[in-house]
Amino acid sequence: MAKSPEEASKEKKEDLTQVRVRWDDSKMANTYANVCNVSSTREEMTLLFGTNKNWHTAQTEFTVELTNRIILNPYAAKRLLLLLGSVVKKYEARFGKLEVDPGSPGAPAQNA
Repeated sequence: MAKSPEEASKEKKEDLTQVRVRWDDSKMANTYANVCNVSSTREEMTLLFGTNKNWHTAQTEFTVELTNRIILNPYAAKRLLLLLGSVVKKYEARFGKLEVDPGSPGAPAQNA
């Protein structure tokens, strides 16, 4: 059965309606991290954030004070990956390429 012009117009308006997100920051806390580690299982990805407060770069052992743990399902982790990739790309376009030292603590292991 064909739809009336009014019904078709109403469906178009509903399709164009955007969902509005209201960000409630009333309980938000700020934490600085210069170290992040990630582990995963089939069901979740766990991000550990902390701070390396050591001043001497020649140390063979150091302590990272962990402050936050974020647990994501794989879909949320993939969305975070895409979002961070986009933000870093825009940052580098504006300020220049970021060079990450593969030998620094927290960097992924290099396969030989």
